[in-house]
Amino acid sequence: MEKKRCGWCEGDALYEAYHDNEWGVPVKDDPTLFEFLVLETFQAGLSWITILRKRENFRRAFDNFDYEKVAQYPQSKIDALLQDTGIIRNKLKVHATVTNAQAFMKVRQEFGSFSNYIWGFVNGTPIKNSYDDYRKAPAKTELSEIISKDLKKRGFKFVGSTVVYAHMQATGMVNDHETSCFRYDEV
Repeated sequence: MEKKRCGWCEGDALYEAYHDNEWGVPVKDDPTLFEFLVLETFQAGLSWITILRKRENFRRAFDNFDYEKVAQYPQSKIDALLQDTGIIRNKLKVHATVTNAQAFMKVRQEFGSFSNYIWGFVNGTPIKNSYDDYRKAPAKTELSEIISKDLKKRGFKFVGSTVVYAHMQATGMVNDHETSCFRYDEV
């Protein structure tokens, strides 16, 4: 019998693999949290599948999502990124990624880890929603708005409420798998 998945990923092998193995799984290690922050930043205004298809290019371009390296990028590296056809060459998003790496490190210094900071908003425990259709899940919530405002106050860019909620979903802070999905009870 074939597995029942969330409707948004059905029919695309890359989407299904991401859904089955990553989406909604609680992530508490800083390197992966930073990776998703970078990817969500570039996803703003685009489809997630576009970003997934370029994920390995982003990994290569941004030094395996090493926030310490990204925070130190000189203008020459930024210029090279803006010429890299393998990624989304958006000047504001590239600059935001460098700024976000710097802010990410400041948060780590203050809280011991970015994970401690971000997961503190949900007391370390994922929020488990109950939607029978992925289209009923919100694009943003009151909590994502609070987190967005706090991130912006700390100097982060491209972290609007919708981007933050997508980050929460991707990193398992919230479980928005459809209730009929085989992953709903697994994550």
